[in-house]
Amino acid sequence: MNIKVMEHAQQLGEEAAEHAARILQEVIERQGRARLLLSTGSSQFEFLQAFTKLPVEWSKVEMFHLDEYAGIDATHPASFQAYLKERFISRVQLAAYHLVEGEGDVHQTIERLNEAILRAPIDLAMIGIGENAHIAFNDPPANFETEEPYIVVELDDACKRQQVGEGWFASLADVPAQAITMSVRQIMKSKVILSCVPHAVKADAIKRTLESDITPLVPATILRSHPNWTLYLDQQSASAAQAVLSDSAVNE
Repeated sequence: MNIKVMEHAQQLGEEAAEHAARILQEVIERQGRARLLLSTGSSQFEFLQAFTKLPVEWSKVEMFHLDEYAGIDATHPASFQAYLKERFISRVQLAAYHLVEGEGDVHQTIERLNEAILRAPIDLAMIGIGENAHIAFNDPPANFETEEPYIVVELDDACKRQQVGEGWFASLADVPAQAITMSVRQIMKSKVILSCVPHAVKADAIKRTLESDITPLVPATILRSHPNWTLYLDQQSASAAQAVLSDSAVNE
């Protein structure tokens, strides 16, 4: 585990983007193409803005993303498909991309995604951490055991409140009950994981991620067992975990 604490979200996004771009370009130079997994949400705004401006050979990158609300189509304001099309796909020329479609037959969507993701490992995964310490839509208690790459999950109220708080939905009742998400085990199969987690609303989740035992009740704790994980924080998101951070090797 490597932890980097930046002054603010903009610096965090720029530093993480430079790191991610270096990894992708090294992979491309070594094996000819790279596979990338992206997160969404307001915590990724600064990262994506910086990332799309960097000199990566995007035409050699194949992109996957983590999750989508069940029953939502790509025109919905909260759709992660729409989010990625606007903030990433429209700004770079990818070799290919695989979107999690919320509308239509969920089982057919999962079958398509599973077949695509299992062709080769993910070289770089950008994995955010939610206010309830979820990774993707694996809310607590997360399933740490399933080997299925993509699964259907029930969203808990804490997760729904985050979506309302970030402005994606008008009320708790508007947030779908279910989502399609990449499973925990599939996320952990990624060769390198970087996590961009700015803002004060994430401070408690970061404290629990770093201080708790590894447990499905705090899903992000599983990231600590990954052999190549870097956690990017800003001063606000790091504020509740100063005790553990002072005892860790922290790069600023």
